[in-house]
Parts: sequence; structure tokens; C-alpha cells
Amino acid sequence: MEAIKIENRKILADQSYRLEEISFTKPDLQGGEHSQRNEVYFRPDAVAVLLVNKAKQEFILARQLRLPVFLNPQTGTDGYLLETCAGLIEDGESPVQAATREAKEELGFELSAPSQVGGVYTSAGGITEYLHLFIAEVSDADLCGKGGGAEGEGEDIEIVRLTFDEARRLLAEAKINDAKTMLLLQYYFCFLQQ
Repeated sequence: MEAIKIENRKILADQSYRLEEISFTKPDLQGGEHSQRNEVYFRPDAVAVLLVNKAKQEFILARQLRLPVFLNPQTGTDGYLLETCAGLIEDGESPVQAATREAKEELGFELSAPSQVGGVYTSAGGITEYLHLFIAEVSDADLCGKGGGAEGEGEDIEIVRLTFDEARRLLAEAKINDAKTMLLLQYYFCFLQQ
């Protein structure tokens, strides 16, 4: 098979992150090739971490406004999502360091040993971001701050404690609408809960 050939790149936006229109030629399954054009948003890789308090049989989650959710008329929601804490990996940080930082900033917990359980592309058709997925066991003794988000980033995060039974019910009723949260909860229930 022939290699993918980038024909043209045009920057459409370059504010927080770069958005490009890219024209390219790629091989097809019949041995030929065809041209295609995509918009690609170059976002840094990120982390998501599900905090689990086994003693209390609960998850510690974040509830916050997500403007794209609010702007999507199909969902009929108020724009707030219940989700695991998450954030971009900063320069010089490992995924584990980023997960630890985000748990402290958003939920107020100090993590001792987050366990990476996988990783996914968040929207491979148009975004370069790769999301590292973690699960971390915590107890109330690990609470080290108030959480709520990093100062200066405009975050206004409500901390939500959700029992295992409540989480299972919300999953079954299709009321967990955040992909990373759904994946991590399902992973926990399928592979880690005993």
C-alpha cells in the first residue's frame, strides 16, 4: 500500500490550539488512492481519573458546565455534565503526574497510586487528543483541599459523591453522558469490583 501523502495544510484558527484544514491522498482498499480533506484540531493529550472510595462504596465525581453541551440542541440538557476529573497534560508532565494534579485541583484529593487502565482517542475523526484513563482508590484521609478547580481557569466544579448503586442505575438509564466517565465506570464494574 502506498503511504498517506499530505497535499496541503491551511491554518483556520490558532488561538488556544491550532485548527487546520488538511488535504491528503490515501490508499483505498482496492489498491488505488483517493483524495480527502479534513479539519483537524491539534489538542494536547489529556488524562481522566475516576476516584473510588471502596470503604464508602462511592465514586467522587465532578459536575460542571460544558458550553458545547449547552449549545447542542439535540441533548436538551442544561449543559452540566457529571464526569470524572480530567485535564490536559502540561509540558514536562507525565500522564500520572497530570492525573494526580487534576485530582487535587478539581476534587481536593491527594492520590498515592493512580492506576492506568487504558487510553482512547476522544474524537479521532477530527481531534489529535489522546486520553489516558486512570482509576485511583482514595479515602477521606486523602482529602487535602477544597477542590473546585484551578484558580484563574474559570472552573466552577461541584464535587459529587455517587454511590456504586446510583452509578450503576445512571449507567443503565443512559444518564451518564460523558464518554470518559461512562468508560471508566463500566471498566470499574466489569473488571475491578469484587
